[in-house]
Amino acid sequence: MPDKARVGVLISGRGSNMAALLYASRADDCAYEIVLVASNNPDAPGLDLARAEGVRTFARAHRGIDRAAFDDLIHAELDRAGVTHVALAGYMRLLSPAFVAKWQGRMVNIHPSLLPLHKGLHVHEGVLAAGETVSGCTVHLVTAKLDDGPALGQTRVAVLPGDTPDSLAARILIAEHQLYPRVLAQLVTAETAPEAILARVRTLALALPEAEEKLSHGAPGFFVRGGKFFGYFSYDHHHDGVTGLLVKASGVEEQAMLIESDPDLYYRPAYLGPSGWIGIRLDTGTIDWTHIEGWLTRSWRASAPKRLAILPF
Repeated sequence: MPDKARVGVLISGRGSNMAALLYASRADDCAYEIVLVASNNPDAPGLDLARAEGVRTFARAHRGIDRAAFDDLIHAELDRAGVTHVALAGYMRLLSPAFVAKWQGRMVNIHPSLLPLHKGLHVHEGVLAAGETVSGCTVHLVTAKLDDGPALGQTRVAVLPGDTPDSLAARILIAEHQLYPRVLAQLVTAETAPEAILARVRTLALALPEAEEKLSHGAPGFFVRGGKFFGYFSYDHHHDGVTGLLVKASGVEEQAMLIESDPDLYYRPAYLGPSGWIGIRLDTGTIDWTHIEGWLTRSWRASAPKRLAILPF
């Protein structure tokens, strides 16, 4: 299984959404782990929970510290913990544009409304004052504008007759605890999901001259018009659980040498292995796309007609 994403959670208070993320992460098949809980409030109750659960914590009061300088402190702690993604969970402090830029696309927040409705504070009061019959919660990417990033997921919650801001908030909080772990897991696997990997392979393969794609034996295959196949994308194709790219090596001798030199990366594919093709694993958690591009280009040259193989690129 690929390495889990390392998530840092920022809180200011009780950290109930942090707890939901943390306990969801304890499932064996969860794609992330919580490696740091940081706060701008040293007295935040959520810090005690994180410590009790063995999670590293960091706390520093923000008063008297310039916003950008304080965010630099938080970023340094996130970096020290090897954090790959950031989740805001009741973090009651505006973030500096520089901090947001550093974590662009990798930082999420949860908001107790169906964004873009009711941004900011006093959400439930606004819902009730407007006479709305449905509210809910939203997980969104964090941008420089408050509660303005692209929504990644939402859950709708009915507004009941006689609801107060507190009763509505309590019910929406249940929905938040269900939604946040699921959406975070989807985000951290977005680049490592088989569909995303295939899309990246497809982009590289079809950028080669006169390259086309079609299914071959149930797998996406890439071939040169007027030539032969030069690559196949394999996803659990032989019920082996492997996601990989199959390309042409020079023969079984090179194939054996490659596997011996790096058995965690290279493997002998079924069916095509005896003819000298090599499998390159794409499910190890880290993909060297320059390496993949090089193999696709090399395999393309071995498969292309002579009129194309001599092209300089």
